[in-house]
Amino acid sequence: MKLSSSVFALLCLILEIVSIALFLRGFFPVPVKSSFSAKSKVTDIPAEPQTGNNAVNSSRAPALLFKRVVIVLIDALREDFVFSSDGRRFMPYTRHVVEKGSSHSFIAKARPPTVTMPRIKALTTGSIPGFIDVVMNLNSPVLLEDNLIWQAKSAGKRIIFYGDDTWVRLFPKHFMEQDGTTSFFVSDYTEVDNNVTRHLDSTLKRDDWDILILHYLGLDHIGHISGPHSSLIGPKLMEMDDIIKKIHASLISKESEGTLPNLLVVCGDHGMSETGSHGGSSEQEINTALVLISPAFRRKVGLERPAVVEQVDLAPTLALGLGLPISQNSVGRLIPAVFEELSMREQLRMLQINGHQLSQLLQDSNPVFHKEDGYEQFRVAEKAHGSWMKLYVDGNKSEVLSNMGKKVRKQYLDALKAMSSALSKQMGKYDLYSMIIAMTFILQVLFLLLLAMPEALSRDAVVDVPLASSLLSLPFYLLCLFGSALHVLVCTSAGGPCYLCSLPWVLVFSVILLSSAFTCALVGMAARRLPTSNKTPTKVREQKCDVSVTLQHGFLQRLNYRSTNKIRDAQCIGGHIVIGR
Repeated sequence: MKLSSSVFALLCLILEIVSIALFLRGFFPVPVKSSFSAKSKVTDIPAEPQTGNNAVNSSRAPALLFKRVVIVLIDALREDFVFSSDGRRFMPYTRHVVEKGSSHSFIAKARPPTVTMPRIKALTTGSIPGFIDVVMNLNSPVLLEDNLIWQAKSAGKRIIFYGDDTWVRLFPKHFMEQDGTTSFFVSDYTEVDNNVTRHLDSTLKRDDWDILILHYLGLDHIGHISGPHSSLIGPKLMEMDDIIKKIHASLISKESEGTLPNLLVVCGDHGMSETGSHGGSSEQEINTALVLISPAFRRKVGLERPAVVEQVDLAPTLALGLGLPISQNSVGRLIPAVFEELSMREQLRMLQINGHQLSQLLQDSNPVFHKEDGYEQFRVAEKAHGSWMKLYVDGNKSEVLSNMGKKVRKQYLDALKAMSSALSKQMGKYDLYSMIIAMTFILQVLFLLLLAMPEALSRDAVVDVPLASSLLSLPFYLLCLFGSALHVLVCTSAGGPCYLCSLPWVLVFSVILLSSAFTCALVGMAARRLPTSNKTPTKVREQKCDVSVTLQHGFLQRLNYRSTNKIRDAQCIGGHIVIGR
């Protein structure tokens, strides 16, 4: 098949673009998202399970647990800045609350990429952003995905924000009052925090807000300047400790008998490496501090080792604590310690709502969701929950009810852990099959360009690609058979998402035909470029002649002369060689 150089170049360009797009599709996994309505609603909350004919189940949302919530997000707050000896030295008040106050402390693991914008998304949506968000971090677009801030605003919550202006770009119309601070000037670690703190005294005295979010950048900037062991780290941590003390004292002073308690959340969006940077997956970068402080929690009697949770677990915990629906795309699970002071019925209700949301997301994002252990565990737990509800409604007060409730709670927790893990793994898997196929096409096109270069640059500028002859060759059919068998094998045994496996078989088989013909054509073009020789070697015969040589100039000379049949215009006849005749 002969093509003009312009058509040939256009086809190669199209194939390269499609191949690169397929590779990027495999390298940047598609986020786990629900295809249902864009945002969760209170009406989406499932009813309490029941057994028998007793219609006593309730479909209303759980009651509020906290009246107000203050979120103090300290950028790059590594867990050892709070829980190690440095925390006792530089953050004495926070450590005192962690060890002996009404609080729960955790090591919250952030998933890579550990940069600010994806971490804010994880904290507010409960989903796991991908590496494509690193590029978008420089110019954060409006967050349209279902999230905690949108749910709170829709429920009439009044939200105030001060700090990193990434929040303002993600949620441009969600805050009742806001003051964004740019994070571009990393050499500034003083004014960037003073711009936040200057609003604090007046805001804490007011009663016209429900959620206050403060995002401090100074600690992160110090890390970028001189690393986590800089002499500037200690004073900055002491400054943050004073701010936490001021906020906590204000929240305690405003609480009164008979009202709901307030909640103070101290957390980091990511950690900090030993060089002061972040973005990767080292332990120092992914391990962040998370401290929840509220009179609703049991007062501690000594130092406890912080439990490990996922950073995305904060989103569903805050949502149910504020009486809001969990974001549809959240892969997080409730932090059980936050709800341990509630009655068994309320605890099971919270866990059921979280399990229902995760099971719906699993159904919508995984075609083989019924094979997941967590999904089956949740169904079993929900049935056991219904049996417990029947005993509860019947007025059973025995120890059987208590033991059964603890068993159901454990079943729910195991199911939530399994479903959350399955969804998180699905998000983190690369589509290797699509990436390999894309790389194969990219290399084929590059090889084709190399082989066609002499023809494309010739006077006629016509490229001869032997596609038609390839369709009649035996290697073509063998390659088609091999490609089809490989595709069936991969798609029937792949454990993760595969884009090519989701395409129609007719389209995939057409691609296999094209690739096989392409390969055969490349081999044919390469064979044409190999050097060939039409001459067949002949045995060289040699004889010794003692001759009189007649030269063209007429002189005679006696000599010993060796000649071969490779010497042109020479003959050895009767012992004489005549040259130049």
